[in-house]
Amino acid sequence: MRRRPRHVGEEVWRFLLVGGAGFVVDVGVFTLLRTSALGLLEDRPLTAKVVSTVVATAVTWLGNRWWTWGHRTTGSTRRELLLFLAVNAGGTGIALACLAVSHYVLGLTSVLADNVSANGVGLVLGTAFRFVAYRALVFRDVPGRRPPPVPPSEALLVPGPHRTDLHRTELHRPGPGRSGAEPGGAA
Repeated sequence: MRRRPRHVGEEVWRFLLVGGAGFVVDVGVFTLLRTSALGLLEDRPLTAKVVSTVVATAVTWLGNRWWTWGHRTTGSTRRELLLFLAVNAGGTGIALACLAVSHYVLGLTSVLADNVSANGVGLVLGTAFRFVAYRALVFRDVPGRRPPPVPPSEALLVPGPHRTDLHRTELHRPGPGRSGAEPGGAA
């Protein structure tokens, strides 16, 4: 059930779990592209990192959009997606900068060194940047916007009338006959 987290700590945990799934995808794709398992980009670590990040971005977009910050009403999904991609590019730039310094400046060219710089140092710095930027810019509540409709799969889990065309705020707002007082009786 998509419900509003009680505090920012819950958003952090959701973000980290979604990011963990993205991390597994990112590292897995990166390593496959850089090693003899596929070896498609053995000698091109920056290109391999960009490809792995694009695949991981799809995973994290879906997870963050529908689970981490699914309770927020952000307005335009198109605007949100474009901002998400821009912020993600910033986080990717941080990881690429760490990889470039390690690989080309320090001369640490092994797959392990590339993974530590890009998926260790770069990922930690990029993750902190992404959380702050996603929360402040991408998945921010827009005043006056209605929350998304309750999906049919959640309709029975939400107290109140079981109409899926109602929005979350309407499910919890007393309406005619739902004010708590019986019609024609004493309040």
